[in-house]
Amino acid sequence: MRLTTIPFATLSIGFLLTCSTCGLASVAPIAPLLSAQSVTPSHQPLLPGMPSESAIAAIHVQYETYTSAAMGGQRTYGIVLPPGYDQNPEARYPVIFLLHGGHGNPTDWFDKGNALETLKQLYSSGKLPPSLFITPDGNDKRGSSPFWDPQYFDGPNGSVGTAIGSELVQIIQTRYRTLPNPTFWAIGGLSSGAWGALNIGLHYPNHFSILFSHSGYFVDRSGPQNSPMDVIKTLSSNTLQHLKIYLDTGSSDEHFYVDQNQQFHQLLDQLHVTNQLQLFSGSHSWRYWRQHLADSLTFVGEQLSG
Repeated sequence: MRLTTIPFATLSIGFLLTCSTCGLASVAPIAPLLSAQSVTPSHQPLLPGMPSESAIAAIHVQYETYTSAAMGGQRTYGIVLPPGYDQNPEARYPVIFLLHGGHGNPTDWFDKGNALETLKQLYSSGKLPPSLFITPDGNDKRGSSPFWDPQYFDGPNGSVGTAIGSELVQIIQTRYRTLPNPTFWAIGGLSSGAWGALNIGLHYPNHFSILFSHSGYFVDRSGPQNSPMDVIKTLSSNTLQHLKIYLDTGSSDEHFYVDQNQQFHQLLDQLHVTNQLQLFSGSHSWRYWRQHLADSLTFVGEQLSG
């Protein structure tokens, strides 16, 4: 059940806290921030039309691999091709990356998050244009564990930020028919994957302009170079005006997450970044994320459709 959309004037600002699962210290940033000149959108191309119900029913997830120089080995990603992809060989499509959280992998959003059914519902209702839907492997060289979160940056445990924000983007552009302009690329996630999506997205604004976060945080223990609350302040006004950011968190989640989302929302308003914050009933759980993936993807669809 939706409780409220929090307007700027009603925000209550708390102290920035540090949680035990928000990364490790003494690391390098993902990569140098890229020039904002490359993010100026070009003329709006025509998005693919409304797919048929039979095409929507036929979508499915498959898993692919690629060789990552940044991570020094094979990486896996999940992909759902847009409905009607093979029947429309001239069409090009938007791209949506969706990151997993701690102790996760590329299958999580499908096995636990009901993402495939959510996509079908959004395509049928016209709330999301047909898109390439990608679930990257966000784990660093330590692998997946309940004792730590993925490090979505370039650090001592691997260059995950480069692997997702640069390498995988190029792989997807090479293997599939994409709309290359960042206006048509989105990246989001849940919990530490939400932080990772904002961190990577803000370091690669020439690749992503739509960012979304479920139950995320924006100050990381690794330092300001990987904290979206700090990174966004370094971006030019030209880059900021092209960003579209969606945030949500559960009203029963830890105060850390609620406070972080409220503070980041206020900062985005101050920087005149188009953004939306939703506070929903629920906690830090797959039940919550299953229920509200449709909300973030509806926001994505609205931005893609202009």
